[in-house]
Order: sequence, then C-alpha cells, then structure tokens
Amino acid sequence: MTTRRDWLSSAGAFAASGFALNAALGVGDENNPAASVTDRTTTIKITKLTATPMQRKVFLKLETNHGVTGWGEIDQLEPYVAAKLAQSLFELLDGENPTRIEYLWQKIYRSHRDMRGGPFMTHTLAGIDMALWDITGKLWGVPVYRLLGGPSRDKVRFYPTPKATKVGCGPQLFSGTPTQIEAMVKQVEGARERVGPDGIVMFDAHCAMPPPFLIQFASAIKSYDVLYIEEPAVPGNMEVFKRLKQHIHIPLAVGEQARTIWDVIGYLHEGCADVLEVDCAHTGGITQLRKIAILGEAYHVPIAPHCVTTDLGATASLHCSAAVPFFLIHEYYPSISPPGLVQKNWSIDNDGYASLPEGIGLCCEVDEAKLAEIAKTPSKPEWPTRGRMPDGSIADY
Repeated sequence: MTTRRDWLSSAGAFAASGFALNAALGVGDENNPAASVTDRTTTIKITKLTATPMQRKVFLKLETNHGVTGWGEIDQLEPYVAAKLAQSLFELLDGENPTRIEYLWQKIYRSHRDMRGGPFMTHTLAGIDMALWDITGKLWGVPVYRLLGGPSRDKVRFYPTPKATKVGCGPQLFSGTPTQIEAMVKQVEGARERVGPDGIVMFDAHCAMPPPFLIQFASAIKSYDVLYIEEPAVPGNMEVFKRLKQHIHIPLAVGEQARTIWDVIGYLHEGCADVLEVDCAHTGGITQLRKIAILGEAYHVPIAPHCVTTDLGATASLHCSAAVPFFLIHEYYPSISPPGLVQKNWSIDNDGYASLPEGIGLCCEVDEAKLAEIAKTPSKPEWPTRGRMPDGSIADY
C-alpha cells in the first residue's frame, strides 16, 4: 500500500528525472521557455509615443524599432491633460515588447496606487491598449478579433439605424409633473413609430433622472416599449440601483461609467444589470472590455457597448464585440469622425449590421497630415454647459 512518504519520494524522483532529461538534451535554463518570461524570439521594442489632442479626443501613436506602428484613441477626458498623462506613462512602455499586452496593461494600471481605477488612468490606458493590439495584429498579419479567439458572429448589429434608435433626456427635477412625464413618453412613442413594431428603441436616462422621476416614467410606458433604460442612476450607491430594479420592470443597462471588472461585478452580483453598456475607450481598451464581457457571460448579461469615439475607437470596440459570445447591440455615430481622418475597412448594411473589419491589426489607417491640420483648431470643452437646472443649480449628467 502506497504511503504519503512513498508518493513524495516518487514525485521527487520524477522531477529529478525531468531535470536530468533536460540536461541530457542540452536544454538548460537559458533555453527553457519556462525558466523566463522574457520573450527571446523577437527583438521588437516600443521606441516612441505620440499623443495628439484632436478636438475633444486624443489620437495616440506607438512606434517600434522595426517600423510597425499602432494607433489608439483616448476619449471623454480633457484632451490636453490626457495627452500629457499618456506621454508621462510612456516611461513604463519605453523599450518594452508591445506584444506583452496583458503585462503592459497591468504595469500601467497598477503603476500609481492613487490613480488605479480612476477615469484618467483607464481612459488613457484604453488608447495605449488599442495601439498595442494594433501592433500585435500587424505583426501576426491578422485582424485583432482573430487574436481574441476568432469571430463569434458573422456581423455585428449597430445603432442608430432606421430600425434601431435611442432617445433620452437631460437633467430632470426630483419628481415629475404629468406634463414632464408625458413629454418623455412621447419621445418613446415617436421613436417606436419610426422603427416600427419590429425595431429597437432604447432610452438613455443619462444619470440625469432622479429615482422618483425615473420610476414614474418607467411606470408610464409598457415593459416592452424599450429594449432597455441606459444609465438609470449616478454610480456610487448600489442601494439606489437595487431600489430602481425593484420598482422598474424594464431591463436596465449600466456600465458606461463602470471602467473595470471590479466596478462591474457589484451590479452583476446584486442583479442590477440586465445589459452592460461599457465603453472600450473607458474601460482600459480591448483588454478590459473582453474581460467584462466574459464576466457578464457568467451572469447571462450581454454587452451593448457605449461608443462616442471616432472610427478609430469604434473599430477597436467592434473587434471585441465580434469575438465575445454575449453581445446585444453596438452604438456608433459616423458624424463624430472628421471626414478623411480615419480609413476603416468595414461598413454597415441596410439592416444595420456592420461587417467584420478586413485587414491586419485594428484595420484602420490614420491620415497624419489631416490629424495635424485638425489639431490646430481645438474645440471648446462641452462640460461647462452640462448639468444646469432651471433654478441655476448644478445637476448630474
């Protein structure tokens, strides 16, 4: 009968024989892939980062010593601050192998204990992450979604289209009058008439409808009038979301301001999220968006990515949406991209479905001369005009 001591002795002998075999074959630690995480198969290194504020966005370019470049987009931040932060973070990228995407993501994300998880860190990291995936796809000669396990679908549904639209509102009072509630209901009714009974209508509360107002509104429409209510409340207090979920019998979409798996898990665990409308440009890029999608899959909650980037950021998000199993619909506004700035290799058909990107990496090309020209004329920030109530007080938006 084998004893614990016998088993340990045999295990030790087996391990010793393995090392002896490696020695016999001439495989020492210097040639053993398991002995080091260093990539010994390539000499490619990151050599330069350029961050260009462009209107309300930042276009980020990573260069390597082998001439392969990658592009990413930073969105929804003060662009000049974001560009400076990206340039500062380059110290963590300089000389690194760009294909170690997960390692570099963790290296940057955890580099500063007081910035970890904050919007400036994750939004800026998103642009860097997109560029790393772009480089890696180009090196392997495949589109990024191939690196993510291949496409889970042949096409990706987008909105707005003639058969899918979203309406919403700005800041509202704490509780609504019949006239105010009816105005919100009329928006939904008008959208339903435009898309027909077989179309999709979504409602964006923009975190701007206080819970009593939102409960009144949701009670005034049928549970199937809208696909979901987006951003039902300001993040920060899960009890508010639990109260809304208790009173509202319409799917709730959350996550636009939930930037990591650690932000999302609470909504899923408490049953407050029916849809995750996370944003590739907010979450830290493709790397984190994919993890959030997988986390949602475990709870049977699909992603419906929020997206107000140019074609560059939208394409990065499209790659991830094409690859993950649990997906609902994707936001996209072509008018955000300045004409001629980004050359993309995908299109949307008459039924509102985007084709899969063709090419290598992100499958996008940026006209750098056009970028430099647009960057000369910065846009005024939009935040000073947001969140104003009739009495002059400040509201959430």
